[in-house]
Amino acid sequence: MSAPERHPVALGVTLARCTADVVELAALRGRREALERAIAARGVALPALGRLAMGGGTLVLCVRPERYLLISAPAAPGESAASWQAVCDGHGAAVDQSSGLAVFELAGAGAREVLARGWRLDLDPRTFPVGCAAASLMAQVSVTLAALPSSLLLLTPASYARHLREWLALSARSVGLAVRPEVSIAVVLGESPR
Repeated sequence: MSAPERHPVALGVTLARCTADVVELAALRGRREALERAIAARGVALPALGRLAMGGGTLVLCVRPERYLLISAPAAPGESAASWQAVCDGHGAAVDQSSGLAVFELAGAGAREVLARGWRLDLDPRTFPVGCAAASLMAQVSVTLAALPSSLLLLTPASYARHLREWLALSARSVGLAVRPEVSIAVVLGESPR
């Protein structure tokens, strides 16, 4: 007698490319506190290493000491970086990474299970709860991951975006995948209805 066949439970995952501007901020040596004050004036907090913060329509990730990725709604080319550079005012540097990084949203009950197939860090919600951010390799490419309240946000070099998207699509087949059209960062952050 053989064991009964187990049919996988369809957990469901949605994958969407996220339209956003990405600006990297770096504090100049010994100027982190001054940069933090300048950024706070715009309603944005600089999170601790391995954490994220949201405010003023911007998501801020910190996965390297005194370096921050600011993700916001798209503006005219170069406008976001120029705006943040003006805020830094001698305390830090802002570099536009919008063309260099692709942003994806992975949502649904099976999202962490899908990522665990290629992610090197523990994605259990007790270990990597909402509000955490990390950078590692996944599917042989560099990925920055942020745990948001309703989804996971992934950033990868734009030149590897297609590879990562295809890897995610293949890995998510067993839990049920729905590919959505592009989604705005405002929707991902819950600032606009889906």
